[in-house]
Formats: sequence, C-alpha cells, structure tokens
Amino acid sequence: MKTLRRLTALILKELLTIMKDPKSRFVVIAPPIIQFFIFSYAATFDLENVRYAVFDECRSVLSRSFLADVEGTGRFRLAAHLENAGQVEETIDDEKARLVIHIGSQFEENLRSGRSVEIQIIADGRSPNVAMIAIGYLGTIVENFNKALLEQGITQGSGPGLALVERAWFNENLSSRWFMVSALGGVISTVVVMILTSLSVAREREFGTFDQLLVAPFSPVEILVGKSIPGILFGMLDALIFAGGAVLWFHIPFRGTISALMVSLLCFIITIVGVGLLVSSLSTTMQQGLLGAFLFLMPAITLSGLATPVENMPMWLQQADMLNPVCHIITALRRIFLEGADLTMIWPQIWPLLIMASITLPLAAWLFRRRSV
Repeated sequence: MKTLRRLTALILKELLTIMKDPKSRFVVIAPPIIQFFIFSYAATFDLENVRYAVFDECRSVLSRSFLADVEGTGRFRLAAHLENAGQVEETIDDEKARLVIHIGSQFEENLRSGRSVEIQIIADGRSPNVAMIAIGYLGTIVENFNKALLEQGITQGSGPGLALVERAWFNENLSSRWFMVSALGGVISTVVVMILTSLSVAREREFGTFDQLLVAPFSPVEILVGKSIPGILFGMLDALIFAGGAVLWFHIPFRGTISALMVSLLCFIITIVGVGLLVSSLSTTMQQGLLGAFLFLMPAITLSGLATPVENMPMWLQQADMLNPVCHIITALRRIFLEGADLTMIWPQIWPLLIMASITLPLAAWLFRRRSV
C-alpha cells in the first residue's frame, strides 16, 4: 500500500507539472490537433483541380464533347485555350497548366470514318506523381468516351474483345485520405509521448529538483513508473481522440474491433515511453532531451510507411525497419480501420512492440539508477 501511495503521489506530481507548465500544456493540446487536420486535409495523393490547357485544332462537336467529359469529372480545371502550337511550350514552362490536351484537326473526320485517332497529352514531368495520376484519369475518360461512341453508333465495331475490370478492396474509392488518416493517431501520439517523456528526467536535472527526487522515499523504478504513466495517459487520450475524429469527422470506416485498437495503441505507447525515458535518462538538459527526441522521430516517421511504401525501400532497410515501432503501429491501425482486423490478425505487429518495450524500459531504469548514484 505504501508503494501504491508513493506511486500515486508521484504520478499526480508529474501530471500537475505538465499541466501547470504552459509549454507542456501547449505540446499536449495544440500541436496534435493542428497536425491532425493539416495531415488529413493536405497529405492526400488524390488529385483535385488539376490545371490543364486545351489546344483543339478540330473545334468540332465530338472534340467539344470529349473536352466536356474531361471538365465534368471535377478532377481538372481548365486554365487556358491555346491558339497555336507555340503556346504549348510556354504554358508548360511557366507552370500555367500541369498538362496540355492536343486534339488534331482531323479528330471528328477520322472518328466517323473508322480510322484511328490519337489525342496527345503533354504533361509537366517536374511533378511526376501528378502527371502519372492525371494521365491515368484521362485514360479512363478516353475508355468511357469510346464506349459512348459505340453505343451511339458514331463509330463501328463489335466492341473490345478484352475488358479490364477493376476493383479495389478495403478502399473502394481509392481515397488516399483513408490511407493517411487511419494511421495519423499513431504518428501524432508518437510525437507527443516522445517529447513529454524525453524531457521528464532532463527537466528535473535542469531545474535542480533531481537531487530532491532522489532523497525522497522513491526507488528509481518507482520514479520511472511515475513518469511513464502520464505519458501513457496523454498518448492514449490523443490517439483515441484522433481515431474518433477519423471516423466522425472524416468518415473513415472503422471495421475492426475496439479491443484490437486499444491493445495495439497501449503496447505501442508503452514502447515509445520506453524510448523517451531512455533518451531522457541519457540527457542532462532539456535541450539534449529535445535533440534526442527529434533524432528518433525523424527517421522513425520517415521510414514508417506513412507516405511511401516500405516495400519500395532497399531490403536491408526493410529489415532494419522491423526495429521501428512507428512502422508496426501504422500497419496495425490501417488493418484495424480498413481490413476489419481483430487481435489475432494484428498479433504480428504487437509482438515486436512487446519485445521492444521489454528492452527499452529496463534499459532506461538501469541507466537511471546508474546516473543517479
């Protein structure tokens, strides 16, 4: 009972320290909310309002019909009508448009006579992702336009012998917002927990209260446990708020189980607390703690698979990424939200987190004891 009372007093002291410090309050409340909305709205691979220009030499009913199909998708925004071929280079060079659609003068005549017709797309290669996705959208428009011509009897033919049927699992609309927002709870809670815990012991040393803490009736393990609980509480609170925001605000489907979500987040946050306390135990000032936190955060988030697939990395880096806890929680959260995963299905992501936590927490306690002697 005495141990429990001491731990409770230490946890309350740590919570009050965080909440009374304006900077710590700001770290817990403001940046996570700002990051959640910025990432959710800005970090999307879907294209909207792609600027394009038209060089229509035909100016016929069918060419205008095709261009109306392009405009009607809502993906493109007409930037200019070009009058001659010389304006194409100027339009792309000055970034007035991401791509130019060039329709030849014999467009309608060739279509009605059954001859092949080519539409030239000139894309800005300085933004390759935008160019590739935009060209893919136009390819779909061309296929639908060809089907409409066959149905109207404008062109002759029995139709394509081979039809491409596409279907997307787990993300039927191929919305990258589902892909990004489902994982944001893990990423943003990483930042919050790392900053809070990496500063906890370093703050005591810098403010001169570390010696007072050592002479109090607390063991080193009790001190670390007391400093771990607030980070776990704030990390879980942030992650669960963002999970709720993903479902209620952004309408991301939640197909998995609550137990899988809670267990995966708890195991992950305990692991991050261990890393943060390890950094804090090695730091003598708050500046060193912050530098150590960012030294971990930058590669951990960059290599986590949040924006770029882990499969695109070199094999040695994929294997090293097994030691990255952020990679495991992102995979788990996406499987829970989009695949409908339960605890059994995300066990391959949980057991590495448990191993990492079982290493970082004892190591942080050992360093704390050693540096407090």
